[in-house]
Amino acid sequence: MTAITQHTPDALLAAYASGSLSPVFSLVVATHISMCETCRAAYESHQAIGGALLDATDAIALSDSVKSDIFAKLDMAPEAALPRDLPKPAAANGIYPGPLMEALKNKPPRWRSLGLGMKQAIISADAHGSVRLLHIPPGQAVPDHGHNGMELTLVLQGSFSDETGRFGPGDIEVADEDLDHTPVADAGDPCICLAATDAPLRFNEFMPRLFQPIFRI
Repeated sequence: MTAITQHTPDALLAAYASGSLSPVFSLVVATHISMCETCRAAYESHQAIGGALLDATDAIALSDSVKSDIFAKLDMAPEAALPRDLPKPAAANGIYPGPLMEALKNKPPRWRSLGLGMKQAIISADAHGSVRLLHIPPGQAVPDHGHNGMELTLVLQGSFSDETGRFGPGDIEVADEDLDHTPVADAGDPCICLAATDAPLRFNEFMPRLFQPIFRI
């Protein structure tokens, strides 16, 4: 893999470490951390800071019933205190890192055509946002669009270029309401990305807007 040059912003790493980042963005950040030593170290630093803050927090008195429940669990034999059949962390599979394979339930992506050779595999989509895999053939452009919220795009294979620069494997692009762009997959391998949004995209051409509800983008 080439060197990663586009990293997860520190504010998103802090939100992920604190558990306050939305699930769709958390999947992208977790996948990026699994690929990027720099962001993994920064994430671990945020966790350490959070632990230090908890240690410095004033203790809160517990009720007798809560204390009894805690001590009862501590008195259990180790095998009785743990849930049975703990799932094993998902392993990476080719270009798909462990956190993504876990979200895919260790199954291959279920690709659906978007036309013009492009495909997508929706991992989750609801009123709070969506996260999906995108497969874009070399030289193919994603229709020109803006954003009604934030979009995180993590490259897993190949690369793409837009008005802000070039993004290769492991690179992450953060787009917001101020960015209108036309990402184009570079020559070479098809560009496969993991993309998450918290609001529908704002397409600037009629045909993409027409099919937007069908493709749930």
